[in-house]
Amino acid sequence: MKIAVVGGGAWGTALADLLARKGEQVTLWARESEVVDSVNLRHVNDMFLPGGSLASSLRAEADLAVAIRGAETVVSVAPSHAVRPVMQQAAAALGRTRPLVVSASKGLDPDRLERPSCVLAEVLPPDVPVAVLSGPSFAWEVFQQQPTAVVAAATDHSVAQRAQRVFSTSYFRVYSHTDVVGVELAGALKNVIALAAGILEGLGLGFNTRAALITRGLAEMTRLGVKLGAQPLTFAGLAGMGDLILTATGALSRNRTLGVALGQGKTLEQALAGKPAVVEGVNTTRTAVALGERHGVELPIAREVANVLFQNKPPRQAVSDLMERELKAESR
Repeated sequence: MKIAVVGGGAWGTALADLLARKGEQVTLWARESEVVDSVNLRHVNDMFLPGGSLASSLRAEADLAVAIRGAETVVSVAPSHAVRPVMQQAAAALGRTRPLVVSASKGLDPDRLERPSCVLAEVLPPDVPVAVLSGPSFAWEVFQQQPTAVVAAATDHSVAQRAQRVFSTSYFRVYSHTDVVGVELAGALKNVIALAAGILEGLGLGFNTRAALITRGLAEMTRLGVKLGAQPLTFAGLAGMGDLILTATGALSRNRTLGVALGQGKTLEQALAGKPAVVEGVNTTRTAVALGERHGVELPIAREVANVLFQNKPPRQAVSDLMERELKAESR
């Protein structure tokens, strides 16, 4: 199968390597010329996946139209804020072909407050099948072929099953799902809670606090998701609880790491300085708060993370304000 992976960051590179080692003909499109050159000349991506020797058959391409020409599957892995312009360009190059398009971006469009699959539905021809891929999956561990389980979702179950077959290997297990709304929202919103978990760690707080944060964070994610049409059980699965636990506790989490720096007293600008990779939770926090306000859903954790990120609120004060909120039943 000819596959184009659109996005040369760590996650896109790991997925491209996985598919190439599976025996597929894979082209990785990257905006950065350094990434294209390093993949083609030395079979590495030093910028976003340093230390990993990539499949020798994997090729990188700087021209998006060339990368997707004739592809039977296109994997969209651009950062959430870039999905629209990048995939608009890709759509113009599709011609008459109608490949399966799989969104693997974990975020929300910051301008229109939309999920990536909604963006794809707007920019792609209407008869292009779209699925989403999400779940607890650090790029480096997938590259190392550590056993990993994720979810492929599409409103048409047969499309989800197509994506399932494309990605499944002996170490990368893919479950099918039809709750696209829940899978995408869970993959985006968990980054906000992971930022909060990092802030707590940076403050020196312990496991009691982390457990409370993750549990109430999951409730907050579910509350917004259900309001937007998701199935509540999705948030108890791989795309929800699974990805939340990984991102809020794992040392490889960029969102958690940024939160640690904030909890230790750095400003957002200081914490992001010198980092080439996008930290999706920053934009998603702003978007989540806006969605909560639009739909009348209370998101106290997201709001306090936003206050720390964008209003320079002291992290310890944000924790105190969360703890001193009006007493409520747990189910609310």
